[in-house]
Amino acid sequence: MKKLVSAVIAFALVIIGITTGFVIEHGNSHDKTGEYAVELNEIERLIEQGDTDTAIIRTKQMREAMRTENADNINISIIIMGSICLIFLLSVGGYCYFTVIRPFGRLTGFAERVAQGDLETPLEYERTNLFGKFTWAFDSMRKEILRARTCEQEAIENNKTVIASLSHDIKTPISTVRAYAEAMEMGMSRAEDREKYVSVIIRKCDEVAQLTEDILAHSLSDLDKLRMHPEVFELNGFLEDLLADLNTQNDIIFEKPSYTIYMNADRNRLSQAVENLITNARKYAGTNIDVHINCDENNAYITFHDSGEGVPDEDMPFIFGKFYRGKNTNGEKGSGLGLFIVKYIVCQSGGDVRARNNNGFEVTLTLPVYEE
Repeated sequence: MKKLVSAVIAFALVIIGITTGFVIEHGNSHDKTGEYAVELNEIERLIEQGDTDTAIIRTKQMREAMRTENADNINISIIIMGSICLIFLLSVGGYCYFTVIRPFGRLTGFAERVAQGDLETPLEYERTNLFGKFTWAFDSMRKEILRARTCEQEAIENNKTVIASLSHDIKTPISTVRAYAEAMEMGMSRAEDREKYVSVIIRKCDEVAQLTEDILAHSLSDLDKLRMHPEVFELNGFLEDLLADLNTQNDIIFEKPSYTIYMNADRNRLSQAVENLITNARKYAGTNIDVHINCDENNAYITFHDSGEGVPDEDMPFIFGKFYRGKNTNGEKGSGLGLFIVKYIVCQSGGDVRARNNNGFEVTLTLPVYEE
């Protein structure tokens, strides 16, 4: 509002200056002072000569001429001032329209669109007009509402991802339990192996129970990520026992290194990652699975390699994405979460995952070693 008042005062001063110039110029252009002086001298000379009648007539004529000229000057001044005032009012009205009315109209339309749920259309604003700061604040509010809605949608998607990933992880121990149970039912196991099978089945049931608790905890506390519970353990022995439990089809080839490697990670989550990789290799490759461990001063490298067809090059950049399934699934059922879960667990453990085609498909887990 201060800008508007300052603009009106400045414009009024300009108009006054222009009006004064017009009046002065008009007065100068019609100045007949010299003519009236000559006329007065003629009247005085007639009076001196005794011709008073003529002097009176000439005096009346001069007065009438002066009155007519003054009236003309007043009329012209009124016309000029009226025109200038009209121009001034039109200018003020135009200024008010472009600086107040039109921006307020745009702001009203924008508020109506926001009320109808349209948060994508931005509000164009200029900080130099009267509503500049207000429109900027209004558009910032729109962005905050849009950001809040986006975060809410992301939270919903995260919830779906967690539920889907936990449900996916339940399938792996269930399939192991089923395989051992079928072997025992068909009498394919020896008497001395049955105790081992029962122990594996019990352990896998415990894993299912733990995953079920994760689903319950997620639904109760609205978790957006799986919880990790790291502990120190020896990697080679852990992996040997885990792969022995998973080797129901005698298709896993693993040679335990002679040295020891200690990790500080979540054993259950790392078991899920390994089981997902084994399950994927069986489902999509159907070949033997070679598992190797290498180590340097900082990291341990666990490599899983099958002899299948591998992953198409165009799918390789996306295989760790949520719900992504490649073109070579060959009708196999799946949720597209296996490798996503593997990468998440390994990254949460401070490591990384790499995949490549190398006469088959090869996945390498990089995990930091534990140093006391």
